[in-house]
Amino acid sequence: MSNQLEKVQELIALRNEARLGGGEKAIQKQHERGKYTARERIAQLLDEGSFEEIDMFVRHRCYNFGQEKKSYLGDGVVTGYGTIDGRLVYVFAQDFTVFGGSLSETMALKICKIMDMAMKMGAPVIGLNDSGGARIQEGINALAGYAEIFQRNILASGVIPQISGILGPCAGGAVYSPALTDFTVMTKGISYMFLTGPKVVKTVTGEDVTQDQLGGAEVHSAKSGVAHFAASDGEETLKIIRKLFSFIPQNNLEEPPLVPCTDPIDRLEDSLNEIIPDSATRPYDMYEVIGAIIDNGEFLEIQRDYAKNIIIGFARFNGQAVGIVANQPKFLAGVLDSNASRKAARFVRFCDAFNIPLVTLVDVPGFLPGTGQEYNGVILHGAKLLYAYGEATVPKVTVTLRKSYGGSHIVMSCKQLRGDMNYAWPTAEIAVMGGAGAVEVLYAREAKESADPAAVLKEKEAEYNKLFCNPYNAARYGYIDDVIEPRNTRFRIIRALQQLATKKVVNPAKKHGNIPL
Repeated sequence: MSNQLEKVQELIALRNEARLGGGEKAIQKQHERGKYTARERIAQLLDEGSFEEIDMFVRHRCYNFGQEKKSYLGDGVVTGYGTIDGRLVYVFAQDFTVFGGSLSETMALKICKIMDMAMKMGAPVIGLNDSGGARIQEGINALAGYAEIFQRNILASGVIPQISGILGPCAGGAVYSPALTDFTVMTKGISYMFLTGPKVVKTVTGEDVTQDQLGGAEVHSAKSGVAHFAASDGEETLKIIRKLFSFIPQNNLEEPPLVPCTDPIDRLEDSLNEIIPDSATRPYDMYEVIGAIIDNGEFLEIQRDYAKNIIIGFARFNGQAVGIVANQPKFLAGVLDSNASRKAARFVRFCDAFNIPLVTLVDVPGFLPGTGQEYNGVILHGAKLLYAYGEATVPKVTVTLRKSYGGSHIVMSCKQLRGDMNYAWPTAEIAVMGGAGAVEVLYAREAKESADPAAVLKEKEAEYNKLFCNPYNAARYGYIDDVIEPRNTRFRIIRALQQLATKKVVNPAKKHGNIPL
């Protein structure tokens, strides 16, 4: 056998060794937990045969606690690039079969290399997290590795899309990288995220809590808002990530993908002419409105189980990807509160960063009152949404369906926050406040001095509603560009987006703004 052939066979053997990660027994244990290996996950995520691995032969260089006696090729993370629907993406997947996927100095270097390449090439980064945290044997070097990753997350923010899949443990400092990325997809049953684990919680606070109760997928998708999706299993996690990419561009200098549209742009939706209830206090389902006006009813909702009084997500109009923000009258009457404001603000800023037009559907009676909200800083949280819309330079189309009162009217992409096209249905009520509250302020003395205060207030309320609780008063001043027939909403939005395609607005030169955090 020639010397060259021997070296080729050695290479093949080393590659096979690297692909086994922590070995066949460790792979079997991973499967017994209901989890795929890092390479299996990458194969499911990317287009078939598109993955090119980088740094397969990297080993750790730690000599503490006898670590030099045990090392694996790849050192606990699989990194490389491939395609999703033919579009370039960079990916790293932590390998739990190697030291529990714990982060070492060399693992961090591998991840940072991929992130640096993604920035150079203007392509998204996907991180698949399944790690026991920092490799304790490496001490400060592991912590430095985390910080290097976080710094790159920060610099890449708003330049290239960053998506995190949580497919196992993600605890301690490890949680900050997903928190810095644009979207986080958690997996029910096998993933969790928390800064301090149940044992530390028990020691410090005396609280008994399981890993799932402390930081499971349901907790972070419904209560904390940390996770944007909670998938039923690992396969669904990866499918959601692929779906997300169909709506977003490769980087901040590109437009979102345009797909052929098979849904007629002038399709009339007669049901919308009757969807608003006669009673102002009766709810209706905003999902029905969204489904009726978008292409083929295809809507990818973000943070579905968190702050349900506002709906955010991606859809298409005539094949063009848009971000939708809509109040939901079926939940808390569609009021804005701290969580809804934060949820929508971050989504608006993502869409603006990546050239995705915004369509806002408004039915908001105001901000949620009470000490709970005020103590929680609802003023600051509401200001985040206000700031996000006012800062956004992408095309913005707003449709007011019913209520739009006071400060909440301003916050929901009004004309003065540089809304490009602001439409209203005939049922829209655009005013400082509702009639009942307004007349109690305006006619309190007159009612008090009359023989029948209730009758006076009722009469004045009817007058107020006729004068102010309609779209025509706002249209009179040009704050509403047109009052439209509800069944024509799809067509009018599409026409607005078409004429806004060449919009150019530049914000004042500055290092950055100081958003009310």
